[in-house]
Amino acid sequence: MEEIYAKFVSQKISKTRWRPVPSGSLQTAETFATGSWDNEENCVSLWSIGDFGNLDSDGGFEGDHQLLCDIRHHGDVMDLQFFDQERIVAASSTGCVTVFLHHPNNQTLSVSQQWPAAHHHTGPGSPSYGSAPCTGIVCDNPEIVTVGEDGRINLFRVDHKEAVRTIDNADSSTLHAVTFLRTPEIVTVNSIGQLKIWDFRQQGSEPCQILSLTGDRVPLHCVDRHPNQQHVVATGGQDGMLSIWDVRQGTMPVSLLKAHEAEMWEVHFHPSNPDHLFTCSEDGSLWHWDASTNGPEKSSLFHQGGRSSTFLSHSISNQANVHQSLISSWLSTDPAKDRIEITSLLPSRTLSVNSLDVLGPCLVCGTDAEAIYVTRQLFS
Repeated sequence: MEEIYAKFVSQKISKTRWRPVPSGSLQTAETFATGSWDNEENCVSLWSIGDFGNLDSDGGFEGDHQLLCDIRHHGDVMDLQFFDQERIVAASSTGCVTVFLHHPNNQTLSVSQQWPAAHHHTGPGSPSYGSAPCTGIVCDNPEIVTVGEDGRINLFRVDHKEAVRTIDNADSSTLHAVTFLRTPEIVTVNSIGQLKIWDFRQQGSEPCQILSLTGDRVPLHCVDRHPNQQHVVATGGQDGMLSIWDVRQGTMPVSLLKAHEAEMWEVHFHPSNPDHLFTCSEDGSLWHWDASTNGPEKSSLFHQGGRSSTFLSHSISNQANVHQSLISSWLSTDPAKDRIEITSLLPSRTLSVNSLDVLGPCLVCGTDAEAIYVTRQLFS
C-alpha cells in the first residue's frame, strides 16, 4: 500500500490539480491547487506538499501540506485547471469563469481576468437571464474551452474580453465535462449518456460525431483522453461504471467496466504512464486501475486491505482485425483473459471523493470529509 497522507482543511474540496512541472525539467510535483464547494465562503487555494512524514499525536503520519495562499471564490468551484505555471482557471456555479494569477514573490493570488456570464439560461420558460453553472473547463494555451449546464460551449482566449467562439445550443441537456481530443477538436459528455466530438474549424452548431451508451441513458460525469493514443477515451458515469471508447470506430463504448457503487466524479489516465488509470467516486473510494501487461499471470483480484473480490466486466467489441501491437492496453484487454488489477488507495471509505490528479509519482485527491490526501509513491 502506498503511503497516503491526509490533511483536514475545514472545507469541502471539490477540485484538486497539480501545478504542471516545466517541460524538460526533472523536478517532481510539489505544488497543487484546490477549489472548495458548499461552504459559507468558497475559495481557490494553493498548497505546497512540504516535507512528509510528521508523526501526529495518534502515532499516524500526517501530511504536511502547507497553505501558500488562497483567494475567495464566488460560488462553488465546479472545475479547476492550470493554464500555465502562474495562472489557474476556475469554473463557478454562478456561470462565471475566472483566471487567477499566482504571485510567488509575496505568495498571493489575484484575479487576472473574468468572464462573468460565460454560462446562463435564456429563452422562453426561463427568466430573461439566469445564471447556469459552468461545469467543465479545459486549457491549451492560449485557449480555454468551457461547458455548462446551459448546454453551451465557449472558446475563450486569454487576454480577449469576449469569447472567440460560442456554440449556443450545443446540447439540449447538461454538459458535464470537456477535454481536448486533439487541437482544435474537443470531446464533451452530457447528462443523457452521450459523448460528442466537436471541431472548432467547422462552422455551425453540430458535433462531427456522436457516440452514446446504449440502454439506460446514464449521465456521464467525467472524461479523459489517453495521452498518447488520442482515439482512446475514458468516461465515468452516474452508475459508477468506467467506459472505454475508441472514437475511430463504432458509436458505443469498446468496454464497460464495473467499478464504483455510486457516481464516478473523475477519471484520469496517468499522463506519462497511461496503462495506469485513476478514478474517484461519491461512494468514498479512490481506485488505481493497472492494465499494464507485465507478466502472463495477471492478478485478477481487487485489493482492498487484504480483502479480495473478483473483478467483473464485459468487452463489447471484437478487436481481432486490428494489429495487436498498435492497440492500447485499454482496448485490447479481453477481461476473460487479462484481468485489470484494481487497488483501493484510501485506507477506509470516507464521504465522497470529488476530485483527483496525478503527475509523476504523485497523487492528490479532495473529499467532502474536508480532507486532502497526497501520496508521492504511486508506483513504489
